[in-house]
Amino acid sequence: MRDVIVIGGGPAGVSAAIYLKRFKLDVAIVMKDQGTLANTDHIENYYGIVEPITGSDLFALGIAQAKRLEIPVLVEEVLNIDAFDGFKVKTNQSEHEAKAVLLATGMNKAGLKVKGFQEYIGKGISYCAVCDGFLYRNKRIGIVGTGDFMFEELEVLENFTKDIVIFTNGEPLGKEVTKHKTITEKIKALKGDDVLKVVETIDGDHEVDVLFVAMGTASAADFALRMGAFTENNSIVVDENFMTNIPGLFAGGDCIGGLRQIAKAVDDGAKAAIAINKHLKGKTQIKA
Repeated sequence: MRDVIVIGGGPAGVSAAIYLKRFKLDVAIVMKDQGTLANTDHIENYYGIVEPITGSDLFALGIAQAKRLEIPVLVEEVLNIDAFDGFKVKTNQSEHEAKAVLLATGMNKAGLKVKGFQEYIGKGISYCAVCDGFLYRNKRIGIVGTGDFMFEELEVLENFTKDIVIFTNGEPLGKEVTKHKTITEKIKALKGDDVLKVVETIDGDHEVDVLFVAMGTASAADFALRMGAFTENNSIVVDENFMTNIPGLFAGGDCIGGLRQIAKAVDDGAKAAIAINKHLKGKTQIKA
C-alpha cells in the first residue's frame, strides 16, 4: 500500500506529488491524458515563462519533472475508488491501494449538446449510477457513453433493472453487448414534461425513465459523488486543508472551483501536499 495516490497529472497533481516526494512519502501519479491543458495553445501569464508555451508542452515538462524525482507516473484510466481501511483505486489496467488519495483531475463533465439536455439535468438526467440507480429500480434506464467508464456505470445499473438501453450517440461501442439493447444513432433531442421521458435519435423516439450520462472518462466530481463526498455546483467541497468530508480523501485544482488558472492549481497542489503529510503523520491539521 502506497502512502498517497494522486489522480491527475496536471499542475495541481504534479505539484502535490513533488511536495509529497520531498516529504519522503511513497506517492504515485495516476493519469489518463493531458486534460484541459491539451486544449490550451498559448500560455504566457505564468511565472518563469519568458516565451509563450503550449499547454501540451507545459504538461510534458511537469511530467518530466515528476519522473526525474522518480515519482511513478501510471498512464491508466481510473474507473472507481473505494474507501475502506484506506483507499482502493480501480483502473482499466490494475488496482492500487493507498492511505490517502488526492483528486486533481480538473473539471471535465461531459454532456450532450442536444436540445433539452440542460433542462433535464436532475430531472431525469443523472451523472451517478451509484447515487441514483436505486431510485429507478425496475424502471426503464438509458445510459449514454461508449468507454470503460460507461461499462463501469452499466455494471452498477444492472443491479436495479433488466430494462437498460445503451445509447452510443454515433460512436463505436468498443465492446460487444448482447443482453442490452444498443442504439447507435446520434441523439437529436431529449423530451418530456416536468421530467425526461424520451430520447429522440435519428431513427425515432425511445422511452426512458432516466438517462445516465457516462461519456468520456470519470471526473473528480464523479468519484466524489460515488464515494459520498460533498459537492456543490459540480465542484468538490473541501475544508481549509483541502480534505473532503471523507477522511484521507483530498482534492485540489479546478475540481474544487475558484480561479481556473495554472497558478492557483499549483498553489492548491502544494498546500494539499502539506495537509496530506500532516494527516498521514497524525498531526493536528492547521490552515496551510
